[in-house]
Amino acid sequence: MPIIKSAIKKLKQDKVRKASNKKIEATYLSLLSKVKKGALKDMKKVHSAIDKAAKKGVIHANKAARLKSQVTKLLKPKIKSSK
Repeated sequence: MPIIKSAIKKLKQDKVRKASNKKIEATYLSLLSKVKKGALKDMKKVHSAIDKAAKKGVIHANKAARLKSQVTKLLKPKIKSSK
C-alpha cells in the first residue's frame, strides 16, 4: 500500500483507468469474436470499436490497423459471395 499522498492518488486513478480500459477492450474483443465466427453485419461495429480503442489509447494505432486488416481479409470471401 502506498504511503505518499500522490502515490495513493495515482493508485486510485489507475483503478479507474483500468476499469475503463477493460470495458473498451471487452467490447472490441467480443465483437471481434462474433465477426471471426462469420457475422458480416458486425464488421462496421468492429471497425468502429477498434478505432475507439485506439483513440482512447487502450491499443496502439498500428495494432488497430492490423486488426482491421485481418478482419477485412477474413471476411473478404464472404463479402464477395453475398453480392
